Amino acid sequence: MDAAALWQRYQDWLYYHEGLGLYLDVSRMRFDDAFVEAMQPKFERAFQDMAALEKGAIANPDENRMVGHYWLRDPDLAPTAELTQDIVQTLDDIETFSQKVHTGAIHPPQAPRFTDIISIGIGGSALGPQFVAAALAPDFPLLDIHFIDNTDPAGIDHVLTHLRNRLASTLVLVISKSGGTPEPRNGMIEVKKAYASQNLDFARYAVAITSKDSNLDRIAKSESWLATFPMYDWVGGRTSEMSAVGLLSATLQGIDIRSMLGGAKEMDAATRKPELKHNPSALLAMCWYFAGNGRGEKDMVVLPYKDSLMLFSRYLQQLVMESLGKEKDLDGNVVHQGIAVYGNKGTTDQHAYVQQLRDGVPNFFMTFIEVLEDREGPSPEVEPGITAGDYLSGLLQGTRKALYEKHRDSITITIPQVNPRTVGALIALYDRAVGFYGSLVNINAYHQPGVEAGKKAAAAVLELQNRVVRILKEANTPLSLTQIAEKANATDEIESIYKILRHLSANNRGITLEGNLGEPSTLKASAS
Repeated sequence: MDAAALWQRYQDWLYYHEGLGLYLDVSRMRFDDAFVEAMQPKFERAFQDMAALEKGAIANPDENRMVGHYWLRDPDLAPTAELTQDIVQTLDDIETFSQKVHTGAIHPPQAPRFTDIISIGIGGSALGPQFVAAALAPDFPLLDIHFIDNTDPAGIDHVLTHLRNRLASTLVLVISKSGGTPEPRNGMIEVKKAYASQNLDFARYAVAITSKDSNLDRIAKSESWLATFPMYDWVGGRTSEMSAVGLLSATLQGIDIRSMLGGAKEMDAATRKPELKHNPSALLAMCWYFAGNGRGEKDMVVLPYKDSLMLFSRYLQQLVMESLGKEKDLDGNVVHQGIAVYGNKGTTDQHAYVQQLRDGVPNFFMTFIEVLEDREGPSPEVEPGITAGDYLSGLLQGTRKALYEKHRDSITITIPQVNPRTVGALIALYDRAVGFYGSLVNINAYHQPGVEAGKKAAAAVLELQNRVVRILKEANTPLSLTQIAEKANATDEIESIYKILRHLSANNRGITLEGNLGEPSTLKASAS
């Protein structure tokens, strides 16, 4: 396609949202009019599905749940007056609590103000708050935030060591819908012990964000924690940033959460339009479908050209891959759907993997995120008439062109600046695109059976560990792996037994291994 035709295609397919100052350019995706026409019936159904979702249809039949994260930014859309009032009241409570923390009305026993936050969560309870903190927190936030988002002991130690001299002025947010998810539960237990080691009453520092009457909710109330805020069963973790999960930590840092909600609400309104060309999320979903033939045959590479948006691709990994990665469609057919997502930031990745993207395996499509404003205030020139921001813009445009010349498709999203409104809009844009794409490929984007399967498998390993340790403690002599497996009635789990024993031995947990570690069949184990 010559330059004039490309310019015309750009104008024909450019989406612009005047209120948000957001552009969406899909002109470098090589779909044609016939493809767009063929997709129309699928989009008619997708628009209907989305309308039903927002009205309170059961969208997660596995758990008999509605899916209503859209109501969080427009409570009047909630299907009942009670839900509307609950959303409004929770937002007011979040802001009131935050204001009291900022003024010192709520303060730690041994200090006039809280200075830091430890946020304990996993998955969407960590990725959303991490992305928003990186994108929007002031250079000198009202409270500094630190995340425990894994059950890695060394990672927990790193956070607690960093805060050892400020623990007495550190607020702790424990985020878990059920209160039983291992990672946040383990983090909470370890942090509790760290506070106890400094003779600090953990309850005077702790806030729970959890479901009503969950195990965590009961603990928080029985121990008189500072506050509890709700997690709703109709909000999945990967879409929970606009709930207390994300809003409490954001406003504590000094981020304008009303603007973030407002930007999301404005984008939601734009993505309700049942016209493909005038609906940015529908355009995204169409491009994803085109790129991967409706089967996820190509990866989604997300490249924000702004340091503050570096975690956006990581946030989208969960949103897209957990939502769309499904074995079966809604009719029970095995389809193995999904889109892999990866990325870091521009121009860093131009010096990392863009070489392969341009000249290697064409198994991807690119999404560029462009920010028009370079910085607050003027920029110095790095060359006559050229600033560092000019280079950033030029490198984005150059990479887009270089990829297109090699028949690598791309999407470009442009926002005026990184601020709470535009970040809220980006989150909402992709929320809806995922929902549309799920409808296009006939899957349930709002459940995650694979995640639950992994949790059950992990629990089985830990139960086996308890059996193995008990057997060794009862034995009078060292036992081989085969003997242990037979006594544990787990002859098909010898590999797991070997890895359990190796882990316990490496951590001085009372297990001794004798034999050649590189030849597991020679090993014998005993317990001290």
